[in-house]
Amino acid sequence: MIITRTPFRASFAGGGSDVRWFYQENGYGEVLSAALKHYMYIVIHPYFHSKRFRLKYSQTEDISNIDEIQHSIMRSCLQRFQMVGGIEISSFADVPAGTGLGSSSSFTVGLLHALYAWHGKEVTKAQLAKEACEIEIEVLGKPIGKQDQYAAAFGGVRRYRFNNDETVEVESINLSKEIVNKLENNLCLYHVSGTRSADSILKKQNSMDNRFNKAEHIRNLVDMVKPLKEDLKMGRLDAIGSSLHKGWITKKSIVSDISGSEIDKYYDKARNLGALGGKLLGAGGAGFLMLYCHNHQKLKKNLGLKPLAFEIDNEGTKLLYFDK
Repeated sequence: MIITRTPFRASFAGGGSDVRWFYQENGYGEVLSAALKHYMYIVIHPYFHSKRFRLKYSQTEDISNIDEIQHSIMRSCLQRFQMVGGIEISSFADVPAGTGLGSSSSFTVGLLHALYAWHGKEVTKAQLAKEACEIEIEVLGKPIGKQDQYAAAFGGVRRYRFNNDETVEVESINLSKEIVNKLENNLCLYHVSGTRSADSILKKQNSMDNRFNKAEHIRNLVDMVKPLKEDLKMGRLDAIGSSLHKGWITKKSIVSDISGSEIDKYYDKARNLGALGGKLLGAGGAGFLMLYCHNHQKLKKNLGLKPLAFEIDNEGTKLLYFDK
C-alpha cells in the first residue's frame, strides 16, 4: 500500500498571472501563496484482478481499459505510466472539490507522487509540479495556470515566478515562528455554500475579450507581490489585510462572475465586523472567503459561515506510507 498526502493552497497576491497568455505577453507572472494543512490523500493498493483498475473518488470505476476511464486526471496519469492493471486507487480530501483551494492540482500532484512510488522511483518536487502542469494544461487543455501545482508540490509560504520561457523560479519566504503564529491567528477561511467549476470562469478570464484591460488589472496584482513579501518577512501583517482587500477589488474588475451578491454580502459584513480585508480563493463564484481579522471569534459568531483554520503546511506533497 502507498499513501501520499498533498496540501491545498491559499494565494495572497498575483493570482491570474500564472496563465500562459499573461506571462508570455508580460515577460513573467508572479504569485505569493501558502500551502495549507488541509490535504488530498491518494491511496494505491494492489487489486485482486490483475488486469483491471478499481478507482474510487466521488464515483467508483472498475475497468480494464485505461482509455475508458472517466476521471480525466486519473486516465492521463495512468496513461503516462503505461499501467497495465492490478491496482486500486482511492482519494480522500479534507475539503470538497470546487471550493477554491486548488484541489484538482493537489490531486494530480499527489497521484503522480504515488505512481512514482509504486514504480520505486524517487522524484523531486519540481518534477512533480512540472508534470502536473503538463497533464492539466497540455494534455487535458484546462484553462488554468501553474501556481496550484507548485504550491501543492513544494508547500510552505513561497513566491513563484513564471517566466516566458516556461521555467518557474521558487523562492521560500522564511518566517519566524512568532510571525507564523500571528499569521495563522489573524487569517481564517469561511465557506460560502456551493461549489463551482473553475474552468468556466477561467475561460472568460483568459479569453481574448478586452485582453488589454485584463492584463493591466493582473499587472496590478503582480505589483503587490514584492511589497507584500517584505511585509510578511518583517512581520507587518496588517498590511496583508489592506493588500488582500485591494487585490480583491482588482480581481473583481477582471471578470464579473468572480463574485456575486451573496459573496459581496458576506464580505461587506465581515469588513463591518472588523476584518481588514480578504478575498475569495480560487477562480471565483463560490468556495472559501479568506479573511484577515484580529478577532475571528466575532466573525465566527456573526457571519453564519463554517470556518476552516488557516494553518501553514511546510512539507508539500509527502509519501506518508510505503509498503509494497
